[in-house]
Amino acid sequence: MQRSAVRPSPLFFGLLALTVVGGVLAALSNPTTTSDAMLTAGVFLLVIGGWAVSLTLHEFGHAFLAFKGGDHSVAAKGYLNMDIRRYADPVLSLVLPLVFLAIGGIPLPGGAVWINRWALRTRATASWVSLAGPLTNVALGILLSLAVVFVPMSLGLAIGLSYLALLQILAFVLNILPVPGLDGFGAIEPYLSPDARDFAAKVRPWAPLALFALLFAAPPVRDAFWALSSFIFRAVGGDEYLAYVGQVTFIFWR
Repeated sequence: MQRSAVRPSPLFFGLLALTVVGGVLAALSNPTTTSDAMLTAGVFLLVIGGWAVSLTLHEFGHAFLAFKGGDHSVAAKGYLNMDIRRYADPVLSLVLPLVFLAIGGIPLPGGAVWINRWALRTRATASWVSLAGPLTNVALGILLSLAVVFVPMSLGLAIGLSYLALLQILAFVLNILPVPGLDGFGAIEPYLSPDARDFAAKVRPWAPLALFALLFAAPPVRDAFWALSSFIFRAVGGDEYLAYVGQVTFIFWR
């Protein structure tokens, strides 16, 4: 990797700063001595800022491995700058997922990077490029969960980080599903037959939408998704009760 290829944007550092400010407010808040508004504001900023940072890192992971794997066009497209505005449409890729997050729903896949897969050296490289995003989410989920377990912190910060960790696991499970248009399918697509890839290309525009509709409207599908996500969250050390309190605090208007 050329040293000049990765240039984190000021916006990325701004999102990090917003996350830190939220974390500080949550850490300093104490429901017994301070107002609930301080705790709510801290958790809200921590989760919103942290989610935007994780979305950026998810897409940067795709682009970074693509660059290492032979697609140097990602540098010219600005994907290595960690600028969230570079990752597809700002409304569909940022605003809509944040709206679903704000109403307590499943964190939808946010951004997208356009990879020239013909430039990638091997099929294995193409698979790892697809897996880089979800693996970034699960790594963040593990780190945040372990931080809550092993690092002494206030209850306010613990509930905010726990909810943010749960969102990372939810994003991992959703993105890893082998559905055309999602990263899980991208990981296996290089090994499929030409006919299977052609069929996937035809259904890719609406297959994720069909999945999201099932997750919201079909209780058995939704329950299975949450059961798997909860299992993984607990397995990596997550505290479901703290995450639940964090979610309730985050959605302060309910």
